[in-house]
Amino acid sequence: MLPTEHRLRRREDFAAAVRRGRRAGRPHLVVHLRSGSRDPHDAGGTPPPARAGFVVSKAVGGAVIRNRVKRRLRHLMAERISRFDAGSLVVVRALPGAGDADHAELARELDAALQRLWEHPGPRASGRNPSDGPAHGRPQG
Repeated sequence: MLPTEHRLRRREDFAAAVRRGRRAGRPHLVVHLRSGSRDPHDAGGTPPPARAGFVVSKAVGGAVIRNRVKRRLRHLMAERISRFDAGSLVVVRALPGAGDADHAELARELDAALQRLWEHPGPRASGRNPSDGPAHGRPQG
């Protein structure tokens, strides 16, 4: 189980990870990572531990399915949270179809997404090249 001190709970923390972090997508989940950094205005305090949060919407399935997906993701992150820098914020968003994925498949996808985020330190690790044109598919101009 993911210890309480490693859980994201505040809306502001989720928003910071999603809006200002990097992301990597897989078929059943998207991982958002805001790497830990020390606050320059902090007077010598230690940064908080890495924290993780989960977003599993009704599109994933009914309550039983959603809770199963959340339990699996919490278990998987508990095994991986020590790899993150102190102060890191991680949000794992389950996509429709995650309820049909087994534990091993979710583990493979989570590992692949995290590996992509750690290997590609750019602003976004979505796999899309900005020089490919607009993301929305409409012609520019």
